[in-house]
Amino acid sequence: MSSKPGARPARRSAAEPASTGLRERILSATRELLRERRFDTLSVADILTAAEVSRASFYFYFPSKQAVLGELVRDAVAQGQQAADPWIGGSQDPVAALRAGVRDGARLWRDNAGILMAIVESQGSDEGLRALWLEQMDLFTDAAAARIESDPQVRGRLGDMDVRAVAASLTWMGERLYYLAAAGVPPFDDERVLVDVLTNAWASILYGRPVAPPNPTPRAEQV
Repeated sequence: MSSKPGARPARRSAAEPASTGLRERILSATRELLRERRFDTLSVADILTAAEVSRASFYFYFPSKQAVLGELVRDAVAQGQQAADPWIGGSQDPVAALRAGVRDGARLWRDNAGILMAIVESQGSDEGLRALWLEQMDLFTDAAAARIESDPQVRGRLGDMDVRAVAASLTWMGERLYYLAAAGVPPFDDERVLVDVLTNAWASILYGRPVAPPNPTPRAEQV
């Protein structure tokens, strides 16, 4: 039976380790290990060694390595929600806000590549991680659907289309392209290409117009 990374750590008791920094050490060590290692090759023993904590301390805070990954994923997703705020809030030009959010999202994936690639690659074989990732992605889908519903022009443009299906399609397209970029797969390893493609996809579907990239880089002169 697969583990349940979505579960929060158990209630602390009198047996709690004295150092309140142990939990953060476990998270930090796992984050660093994932910069160099695939999650499926990582063991609890590896985390214990890197964090310099005992096995008892580890299991006091986390039931499994999947639970550690789950906490790191939640933290990254919370940052991603902040990156989307300018567009979700509707207080700025929507296309400019989309571009800013896509750019910040790309950088978030770059900075958290080990963590986010781990959840994408592991969720197919771990039921608990799959449930966690679907739950986290639904946060973006729900926010995008609410934003679309709040814009009469966009809502009118989409007609009878299922708004949540549109929002989910755009959200999951972003997830896939961000993953490819984090994995260094061309052409999406080029941040400018990634931002241009995703911004244009969202803007074309929602606002009906392609968007020229700001200050496009001129082609190099041929010799």
